[in-house]
Amino acid sequence: MFCNQCEQTAKGTGCTVTGVCGKKPDVAALQDLLLHAVKGLSYYAHEGRRLGVKDNKIDHFVCLAIFSTLTNVVFDPERLQQLINQTVEYTAQLKDKVAQAGGNVEFADPAANFKPAADLEGLVKQGEEVGLPTARDVDANIQSLQQILLYGIKGVSAYADHAAILGQHDDTVYAFIYEAMVSFANKELGLNDWVGLVLKCGEINLRAMELLDAGNTGTYGHPVPTEVPLGAKQGKCILVSGHDLKDLEQLLKQTEGKGINIYTHGEMLPTHGYPELKKYPHFYGHYGTAWQNQKKEFAEFPGAILMTTNCIQQPQELYQQNIFTTGPVAWPGVKHVDNSDFSPVIERALELPGFAADEDKGTVMVGFGRNAVLGVADKVIEAVKAGQIKHFMLVGGCDGVKAGRNYYTELVEKAPKDTVILTLACGKFRFFDKDLGDIGGIPRLLDVGQCNDAYSTIQIAVALAKAFDCGVNDLPLSLVLSWYEQKAVAILLTLLHLGIKGIRLGPSLPAFITPAVLDVLVQNFDIKPIGTADEDLAAILG
Repeated sequence: MFCNQCEQTAKGTGCTVTGVCGKKPDVAALQDLLLHAVKGLSYYAHEGRRLGVKDNKIDHFVCLAIFSTLTNVVFDPERLQQLINQTVEYTAQLKDKVAQAGGNVEFADPAANFKPAADLEGLVKQGEEVGLPTARDVDANIQSLQQILLYGIKGVSAYADHAAILGQHDDTVYAFIYEAMVSFANKELGLNDWVGLVLKCGEINLRAMELLDAGNTGTYGHPVPTEVPLGAKQGKCILVSGHDLKDLEQLLKQTEGKGINIYTHGEMLPTHGYPELKKYPHFYGHYGTAWQNQKKEFAEFPGAILMTTNCIQQPQELYQQNIFTTGPVAWPGVKHVDNSDFSPVIERALELPGFAADEDKGTVMVGFGRNAVLGVADKVIEAVKAGQIKHFMLVGGCDGVKAGRNYYTELVEKAPKDTVILTLACGKFRFFDKDLGDIGGIPRLLDVGQCNDAYSTIQIAVALAKAFDCGVNDLPLSLVLSWYEQKAVAILLTLLHLGIKGIRLGPSLPAFITPAVLDVLVQNFDIKPIGTADEDLAAILG
């Protein structure tokens, strides 16, 4: 196997024996084969759009299939086998429709004519043979850009899948995914063409995040500032980790009146700010962090655990009997919940002891999405003009267990008291419970939400730039981001598409970026690797 798609990759170059995340070689091969199958389907979907042949069910499925190859989503070979076979079935359907419409159905790429092996062993061998859908016999810098594009597509697909679940679709998103997948076989494209496709991926991701934002806020209301308990309440309990708001809503409905308190974990913390979710009285509080102590926290939690999307490494036998997955998540030995029927989760929660007594561990504030922040924009602007707020820092992104991430905690702790910290995604769990005080009633630490809420952060920056009659790059705003997996890649591409410069990125730079491609990013966008907290604060604050 060879996998270099996440920040935790072995030796900073790529996992070759087994994944640092726990991914086994057979799973890696099957994920590559799934992408190969999706690439084949993309030829017919891309050609079909020229003729007006589309299928929204297939479009959503493709996003789900690509999403399933992200870090820490699917570790179950049988689930990948199902996805591969379903992809081939949909490919045959599209091929027939395109042929009937008079389109081209003769493609030289073996992916377009892929026939899956009959068993898992055969599929694994096929996956080992095909590898990633990117080209192998091209210049290293083009190959690097192709990998950036592929991993960006994975992030786009994740956001598009979340949005589709809430009824939000845009064919420009699906069309680009197909265009990008077939482009990997196009040897006529030069370096500048690939740079263009990478930046277009950022543009498309902005649209996908906008769709997801519309789905979340349109269904559950705009988040409002909300105080969330970090302790526990005596009684039966279920812990929900991941990102999916609809799954959380369904669980809340199905546990009403059952004497079970619902807790969030990881990136579900911001969901306490949504009016249509916080109205449930048994939606109690937040338990644990995201990555740092995750295995210990899950092992000690006295209730059932529901995983809605990728957020942890493979569960250990110690506690996997209490874990249930939903959506794209699938791991061997872990029960999967289908059709939003959470009765198995509820039954397990009732069997387990729950919390024996109340525990007070303080509270944190969430709910500072764009509506909440822009609702006090006049106070923010006044504080800036009065010199009370001298700088804004966005410190967020994906978290992980690899060394070097304490930098973000130190950066926030050492930031001057006239600095406001905006944060989002699971990276905030390095400092989310720090009491940073306020500036004129405005909290210095503003939790904008999940990584899925990056759209909100962008809108806040754009609105502030408009208020001060300047460009975003002219604001007293610094972006210091951590990355872990492919959704972070897509968000970074969106920021580059928007022309945002001077981003500090860490804790280490992506292994799939060659020195020459990095030089392009530095020269055009002034991307910087993080240094020490003291050095970077000195540079940021001048």
